[in-house]
Amino acid sequence: MCSSSFSPFLPLILLLLLFFSLPSVLSVPTYSPNHITSQNHDLLQPNTMPLSESETLFKIMDSMSSDQTWRVSYPNPCQPGSTWPGIECKIGEDNRLHVSRLDFGNPPNPTCKKTATFPPQIFALPYLESVFFFSCFIHTRTELSVSEMGFLNNASLQQFSLRSNPSLTGPIPPRISTFKSLQILTLSQNQLSGKIPVELFKLESLIHLDLSYNMLTGTVPYQLGNLKNLVGLDLSYNMLTGSIPTTIGQLGQLQKLDLSSNLLNGTIPDSIEKLNFLSFMALSNNRLRGNFPKGMEKLQSLQYFIMDDNPMHIALPLEFGKLVKLQELRLAYSGYSGKIPESFSQLKNLSTLSLQNNNLSGEIPVAFGGLAHIYHLNLSRNFLDGVVPFNSSFLKRLGRNLDLSGNPGLCLNHSEAYSLKIGVDVCGRNNNHSLMQPLTSHSTTTSELSNQFFLLSLALGFLGILH
Repeated sequence: MCSSSFSPFLPLILLLLLFFSLPSVLSVPTYSPNHITSQNHDLLQPNTMPLSESETLFKIMDSMSSDQTWRVSYPNPCQPGSTWPGIECKIGEDNRLHVSRLDFGNPPNPTCKKTATFPPQIFALPYLESVFFFSCFIHTRTELSVSEMGFLNNASLQQFSLRSNPSLTGPIPPRISTFKSLQILTLSQNQLSGKIPVELFKLESLIHLDLSYNMLTGTVPYQLGNLKNLVGLDLSYNMLTGSIPTTIGQLGQLQKLDLSSNLLNGTIPDSIEKLNFLSFMALSNNRLRGNFPKGMEKLQSLQYFIMDDNPMHIALPLEFGKLVKLQELRLAYSGYSGKIPESFSQLKNLSTLSLQNNNLSGEIPVAFGGLAHIYHLNLSRNFLDGVVPFNSSFLKRLGRNLDLSGNPGLCLNHSEAYSLKIGVDVCGRNNNHSLMQPLTSHSTTTSELSNQFFLLSLALGFLGILH
């Protein structure tokens, strides 16, 4: 009886004995509190910044701005709910908060105190992606500098902008080229001087380069062609000399090119025809001369072509009429001669045409009156002649934006006369209300008038003798 009653529990007892006899490697692992803290310290404090980084940030802010007592007012610069103005942060791979963007200048961003100088410590912020200084360095002279430690620490910088800083002087440091991730470099409206460092053109990630409104000298480096991803290039308002490098044709993505107000000479290189995406080109106020590239008509994306004030002294090229997307064409003060090409009337998207202060002659193309989108037309101070071919609705639409003054051979039909002044008299009358006729190629010359007057005198004398 007893043995049979125990048998149902025998398998369970044997299983328990087997379990407790297994090696300890199958036992459940346990962790000490100290082990958990050391492994997951960052996970437990995701809203903190590394001490070294926050200390660097405090030093930068103390040197730049007196808007706040930064250490007291914002002891945790990146903490949600108490983030500094002009700062952005992101969580890094270490699960800690890091500075990713700094803005200085106009409110609500921190304003810069009078003693502020450029802080090279910003390059020691390892996660910094964007930094902006606008109207910061106005009172105290300072220079742009990049320490060796800075470029070793920062591999994240993508956008670097210093604009409108009249006390920022000295050269552009070649070490900027070590920020290989840089996509936008804006050093505009400062007092930077010296040559453009060729090292800049190693920044193959650059999309936009703006060095305008400085005092840069020397030539435009031929290494410019290395920037294959460049979309915008602005070197205007400097003192650059030499010619436009032919390597500019290698900038296959370029959309904006501004080289105006320099001392550039020579001709526009033929390689410019390769810039298929170019929509804006400004070359005004240089010393460019000679013929345009034969392939200029290939620039089918061009919308704005501004090339005033260059000693061109050639005829206007017919090929401009094939740039059908042109909205603005400015070729004033450049010594162009001959007639205005009829092909210009094919520019149906044209809103502005400036051809003033040249040596143009002949009549205004009649088809100009059909340019439906034009709102600014300046043909003043040339040698144009004939009847103005615009009807009253065209004249009213342009109003004061039409200037034909300084062309003594032009006159306006009486039927199209309009009250707004466009610098042209009504045909048949001049300012003294005496007879006036348009000077065309078939007009009577001074010598012909003299001969006719002589013949008339003889005829009158002959009639006198008969009487």
